[in-house]
Amino acid sequence: MTIFFALLPAYILSIFYRSFLSVIAGPVMTDLQIGPAEFGTLGAAWFITFAAAQFPVGWALDRLGPRRTVACAMAVGAAGAFLFATAQSAWVAVLAMGLVGIGCSPIFMSALYLFARTQAPMRFGVLSSVFIGLGSLGNLAGAAPLALAAQSYGWRPTMLGFAAMFLLATVLAALLVRDPPVATDASGKQEGLLQGLKSIVTIGPLWLLAPITLSAYAILATGRGLWIAPFMSQVHGLDAVAAGHAALAMAVTMTAGAFIYGALQKRTGRNKPLVAWGTAATGVGFGLLALLGDRSMLGSVALFAIVGATGFTYAILMAHARVFFPDHLVGRGMTFVNFLFIAGAAMVQFGSGWFIAVQRGAGRDAAMSFANLHWVFAALLLASTAIYLLTPERKAR
Repeated sequence: MTIFFALLPAYILSIFYRSFLSVIAGPVMTDLQIGPAEFGTLGAAWFITFAAAQFPVGWALDRLGPRRTVACAMAVGAAGAFLFATAQSAWVAVLAMGLVGIGCSPIFMSALYLFARTQAPMRFGVLSSVFIGLGSLGNLAGAAPLALAAQSYGWRPTMLGFAAMFLLATVLAALLVRDPPVATDASGKQEGLLQGLKSIVTIGPLWLLAPITLSAYAILATGRGLWIAPFMSQVHGLDAVAAGHAALAMAVTMTAGAFIYGALQKRTGRNKPLVAWGTAATGVGFGLLALLGDRSMLGSVALFAIVGATGFTYAILMAHARVFFPDHLVGRGMTFVNFLFIAGAAMVQFGSGWFIAVQRGAGRDAAMSFANLHWVFAALLLASTAIYLLTPERKAR
């Protein structure tokens, strides 16, 4: 419970900051005078710095402990949150989002590190899923409530309020997080950053996990965090608040999905079938969006809600990867996997912005541009699932 009290408020804000841009896309793009490609870069900045920070974060968790790691990084993130709310140019906003990404980078990993070091292995998937499910309140806050607040007070004052909450969460984490005993390898020594990374990359099953780790969460985060509101506005003509409600529906099903996956993992004790079936279903969902997304507004909302529920396999996939790491590499191992999650999201966010800009530049309307993007998402998800099926479910003895 101490882990939840210390880190859950910060994680809620971390989830918020990776998903909020879609809902205030209109005023942000107008105020900063940017187009789809630059908007994609703005979204990607958070993910790029978050991903790059995973390697020093993993080393710091194993060597320094989560308390100092979280406190130092979140202080940087709080400064970035205030900078974003006051940014007057696109590049200052990109810098600010990058700083927020650094601040968020150790939050979830610290919780997983503490779960892995202090709880039985069989509880890891369940605790992770519950933590993610509760953290998904940030997804909900970044949907209709954010749209209403931005409409009532303006996006800048609203984001100043979230920056103040980020600062408070930083103080709370610094006060409550406690470090577990330091773990060592069989020789009684701690591996350095490079030696630990070398040990991790030689774990063969991780390379079969890599494609789905790079693509599954990335596509879900990009659909919810960047494009659902522009899709609903440009294809179905919804205003900002109504598009925010569509985003809220997807956020609710993502939250429900995290709890459902956790319950299924607890009941079955298995990770691989849940991830495989869930990711394949998400790929089919995006294929249906490509085929039918422009025909019905309610049908589109329903399909986004379905992919939100089926696609949120993040915690279960992380639990699958966890079984391959020895205790002394838990911090670096899980942050390496999280690097793949977030690096994939950075690439997909940046690439999707470029893709939409190219599609519109070629004369395709919004419906066709988004349909083509959804076809790409579907293909990536189904291909990565096929590779994932080759992964062993448990560590060889």
